Amino acid sequence: MNPISTFLVVVLLVVGAAFGAFSPFIVAPFLLAAFYVALSLQMANAWQKFVVLRAGKLQAVKGPGLFWIIPILDRVAMVIDERIQTTAFNAEQALTRDTVPVNVDAIIFWRVHDAESAALKITDYRMAIDRVAQTTLREMIGSSLLSALLSDLKSADERLRDAIGEKTSVWGVTVSSVELRDVAIPEALQDAMSRQAQAEREKEARVILGSAEVAIAGQFVEAAKLYEDHPEALQLRAMNIIYETTKERGATILIPSAMVDSMNPAAAIARAFTAPKAEG
Repeated sequence: MNPISTFLVVVLLVVGAAFGAFSPFIVAPFLLAAFYVALSLQMANAWQKFVVLRAGKLQAVKGPGLFWIIPILDRVAMVIDERIQTTAFNAEQALTRDTVPVNVDAIIFWRVHDAESAALKITDYRMAIDRVAQTTLREMIGSSLLSALLSDLKSADERLRDAIGEKTSVWGVTVSSVELRDVAIPEALQDAMSRQAQAEREKEARVILGSAEVAIAGQFVEAAKLYEDHPEALQLRAMNIIYETTKERGATILIPSAMVDSMNPAAAIARAFTAPKAEG
């Protein structure tokens, strides 16, 4: 009995008792009216739909708010909650198309959009949604490669939503979304996939390093050609190398000029020929 029915029954009983103090024949109608109100007045919340049958046939879908039913003839067959519901489901040891066993956990968001169909076309729509979701999940896993399943979960979610929604729409149920929460694979396969990924990263690193070596070698060839035409540039470069190698030591180092000349033999030979000869 809903609160309003209870209140009206109490009021009728109090009034009937007050009049009954004068005559017992007056209280009887009040008692009958209170009993009728208790059986006939119903109240549905904003998110509820009451499916009412009259003599076993669909009479109406009531709610939200207050409504009346005829006792004995009318019966509330089911109260449908039209808010968004969630159902968790999973698939254990399901085989992918490349025969890899996986455990998948998922959750589905759904709501009843047609209370009449949900009440009359299926015995238990909640259980049916759970069973359909599990079956569809296994079918999707069986048609997918493991790599595709792991790399594109969003696409798998959309496929599940469309497939499950198509099956449940005839029951008056709309599937809002499906989300795969976890895809677990055997530990041995995880280790193998980890090694494979590491090998792929090492391969890419070596390719990048080789490309860098080729680029550096090309720059060295161009520099060598430039130094060949300009010996003074090579001399300056040699001096800069000496400076760079000694500046971090925090000490003063004396380097003979012959050491610098040895880094540029061509310049040293040129200066030897051009130097003035000593008098005999």
